[in-house]
Amino acid sequence: MKRIESTQNALVKHWKKLVTMRKEREKTGEFIIEGFHLVEEALKNKDQIVQLIVREGVDLPLLWPTDNVMMIEVTDAVAREIAETETTQGVFAHCKQIAISDADMSNWSKVLLIDAVQDPGNIGTMIRTADAAGLDAVILGKGTVNAYNPKTVRAAQGSHFHIPVVRGDLLEWIEKLQDKDIPVYGTALENAIPYTEVNSSNEFAVILGNEGSGIHPQLLDKTNQNLIIPILGQAESLNVAVATGILLYQLVKK
Repeated sequence: MKRIESTQNALVKHWKKLVTMRKEREKTGEFIIEGFHLVEEALKNKDQIVQLIVREGVDLPLLWPTDNVMMIEVTDAVAREIAETETTQGVFAHCKQIAISDADMSNWSKVLLIDAVQDPGNIGTMIRTADAAGLDAVILGKGTVNAYNPKTVRAAQGSHFHIPVVRGDLLEWIEKLQDKDIPVYGTALENAIPYTEVNSSNEFAVILGNEGSGIHPQLLDKTNQNLIIPILGQAESLNVAVATGILLYQLVKK
């Protein structure tokens, strides 16, 4: 096993950039995950792992399928340098983002579109919820936080390894989906019907937007139908990730 002791090592500096810099993640198509659970999920898709990074003194579970995976042992100082959490578990993976072809995209028929949601925890939870509900993909529109932000990855709990997450122009995606007769639903307070009035289906897309300003009017103008989740109590609004779960489980054909 290779060992790195210095925080000035070039590879350590690269890992640090992947943790802290969106541009580096986008340029390289790589990202860092941290913690036993996420690394275990990554090992189910070993072709995405560039290398495992393990702090000295940390034992990996014996049943983990680490054959043919490059492993690097690092000092406590290096682990703290690349850790995103306060109390790191000392196990990381340097991963490649999923490569998605046009052919893959053409087969998507259940899609979550996200417009300008900026909280990484919410985005991660929305990705995880889309994965749980059996969707084909998540499309992040303009103004939405980076899919591989460490907080987003942590909130998604490994779903980045199960469901494609891509950036895209939401107007273009609405047109693509509607050209295939896939209905696109928006979420709005006006000109909307209660979400329970929509029939479940194997083909649909739904747009969720910024909690403060909602979905961009230009996008709402293009939808087939806009939906509302009634507020029955005194709360002003629902958290966008919670709303995502309610809508997806209504729309997906069981």
